[in-house]
Amino acid sequence: MNRNLLPVTLPALLVTMTLLLTPPGAGAQTPAPAPSATSTPPQPTAAGCAPVFGSQLFGGRFAQQSLGGFNPDYRIAPGDRVTLRLWGAFSLDATQAVDPRGHLFLPSIGPVRVQGVRNAELDAVVREQVRRTYRANVHSYASLEAAQPVKVYVTGFVRQPGLYGGLSSDSVLRYLDLAGGIDPERGSFLAVELLRAGELRGRIDLYRFLLEGRIEPLQLQDGDTLLVAPRRASVKVSGEAANACAFEFDGPRLHGAALMALARPRPGATHMAVVRQRGPERRSEYHPLAEAGAVLLDDGDEVSFTADRMPGTILVRIEGAHRGERTVVLPYGARLSDALARLRPAPLADLAALQLQRRSIAQRQKEMLGQALDRLEAQALTARSATNEEAQLRGREAELVLQFTGRARQIEPRGQLVLPDPTRAGDTPLEDGDTLFVPERSAQVAVHGEVLFPMAIGHDPARRVDDYIRLAGGPSQQADTSRVLLLRRNGTVVETRSDIVPEPGDELMVLPRAETKRVEVARGITQVLYQIAVVAKVALGL
Repeated sequence: MNRNLLPVTLPALLVTMTLLLTPPGAGAQTPAPAPSATSTPPQPTAAGCAPVFGSQLFGGRFAQQSLGGFNPDYRIAPGDRVTLRLWGAFSLDATQAVDPRGHLFLPSIGPVRVQGVRNAELDAVVREQVRRTYRANVHSYASLEAAQPVKVYVTGFVRQPGLYGGLSSDSVLRYLDLAGGIDPERGSFLAVELLRAGELRGRIDLYRFLLEGRIEPLQLQDGDTLLVAPRRASVKVSGEAANACAFEFDGPRLHGAALMALARPRPGATHMAVVRQRGPERRSEYHPLAEAGAVLLDDGDEVSFTADRMPGTILVRIEGAHRGERTVVLPYGARLSDALARLRPAPLADLAALQLQRRSIAQRQKEMLGQALDRLEAQALTARSATNEEAQLRGREAELVLQFTGRARQIEPRGQLVLPDPTRAGDTPLEDGDTLFVPERSAQVAVHGEVLFPMAIGHDPARRVDDYIRLAGGPSQQADTSRVLLLRRNGTVVETRSDIVPEPGDELMVLPRAETKRVEVARGITQVLYQIAVVAKVALGL
């Protein structure tokens, strides 16, 4: 066995196992699957919006449905199938296709031109022609059975250009979706052109569909071409906006008012920051939203909506033995003494044990705990092994450590700010969202952690730490009797001795023993156990 092997991390081990389990040549011979016509484009990545406005439009939903229902504005075209029924003195029940010259042929009546007739007017046109021959005793009914099957070229800046089949009544959106949608990095959502025999017959602006629900009614014919033009000028939006995307615009410049109508700044936004890149020069501007409507933006500019404001007031929550309002509003910059002036303590309130919990402290404690767990995992997973037996032993140990760190990451710190003497801490600044907890006076001592019977025991000035642990059944087999923490109600933590006399309301926590033979791993586990006990008052075992 080579003793000079480098440490193996868990990601590297997984990669190695994957390579070993892959058949020889599989990576070189197996081609990547080609994207289908209905493949889903990249999903939104920021604030619920795609990087380019409109790129979330094509995900395969339009391609799955054909628009074959009754459309009153549809214009009859050659190849459409029409159901004809005549009864009375003359009978006919047939389905005919509109011939290349745009006519239906009725026996004893002759050709009836229907090309270009609105679907809603088809029955009336046929009825009028029948009455020219049969003035009475013959009734007629005509309806469009199915639109003409067509094949349309979709090209330009789409993901999969090609020839796609459908119905002439189908929406342009369906054909674009069949082609994989518009390439958001290169194609334009403002200019989708319909070409017929090389001539422009229509232009679709998809922003109107996205923002207003309107789309130009274009009737397709066999051999038509849908051309997605190159992407136009664009401005990228970020920050406090409902639509934090890149927006296209026509023309050389875009007014700030038009951009705000597209981006929809959030109610808290106050300013618009503009970064302009002109060759090697980079310039920045900062405008209040009240004046941003007159700002002219150019292609490539970056706009960020910001909330540039100072808090005027803060909210502080008061819980526990308090008879007044639970939430108080204080001016920004208020101190602990200002909150204590609003305090209405209950008769059993213990102001000397006042607790201050803060979200920023809890977040920082969570980060520090995560860093300690990362170091512990690295120590457990990167150790060297001299023999197979040692490698297997350390593998099982690493698995237990990973299980422990997984549970430890679920711990939520309390974020308590230690106030050794609240009566002298009146100058402590308060933050928005702080919570003051006023505990009631207690006459008990809680014992938990690695003891046989965790419980609360009535306080007795004659009892010491060992007495309380003995009354709780004594330490368990996993207990580390050399590490017993005394948690004061005000947040202070000390590693106690057996002869210390706890005070009313204190907690005794017996920590578990780190079951490992490696000194560095045992030291890391002990550090994590201490951190969890301090920040969350939890004795987490292995």
